[in-house]
Amino acid sequence: MTTTLSSAPVAPLLARLFAEAEANPPALAPAFAGISGEEQRRLLRSKTDYTALYARLGEFALPVFPAVGKLLYMLARATGARQIVEFGTSFGISTLHLAAALRDNGGGRLIATEFEPSKIARAKATLDEAGLSDLVDFREGDALETLAVDLPDTIDLVLLDGAKALYADILDRLEPRLRPGAILIADNVDYCPEYLERVGNVANGYMTMPFNDEVELSIRLG
Repeated sequence: MTTTLSSAPVAPLLARLFAEAEANPPALAPAFAGISGEEQRRLLRSKTDYTALYARLGEFALPVFPAVGKLLYMLARATGARQIVEFGTSFGISTLHLAAALRDNGGGRLIATEFEPSKIARAKATLDEAGLSDLVDFREGDALETLAVDLPDTIDLVLLDGAKALYADILDRLEPRLRPGAILIADNVDYCPEYLERVGNVANGYMTMPFNDEVELSIRLG
């Protein structure tokens, strides 16, 4: 049995995109040249400096790892997700995994947000090449604004992989729409302790656990 994820055009496209991302790692970015590790961590935790930082990373894919991409697809399929929100689209690698799951689930809508215009242009081209663009609602700009309007009544799955310091603020906008059992996947979550504290308290309506050293997997309780 084949899936959209494991067959052409998506599978060879993903292989190419992962190879290109590996050949051009963000560690080479001028944004980090001459900046200490401590300063890098401060920038990633900042709620005010993130726009300049991510603009300087515009030529870098910043993708999820392949294992995380498969996790996204599997979780979306297992939950029968039809309404998905992605914070931080970048070049569209994670978007491909999620849109492939929607196709195999019989359809739906993926709201994909990205701050950097050049990245959203590349992501659109990627989804066009994959034949999945009809499933994606691309939103360019600050996600605190783009995710404040026109959300579905219920959200089945959320990927948080944009500016790390904003995870809790993004959750504020999405939380009223999360259905019981909705899945949240947060990458590089250690840069937002506010988010971790929130989903780590059952009294707040969540259960959570680390998937690996960087990714936190949480569920919205009923």
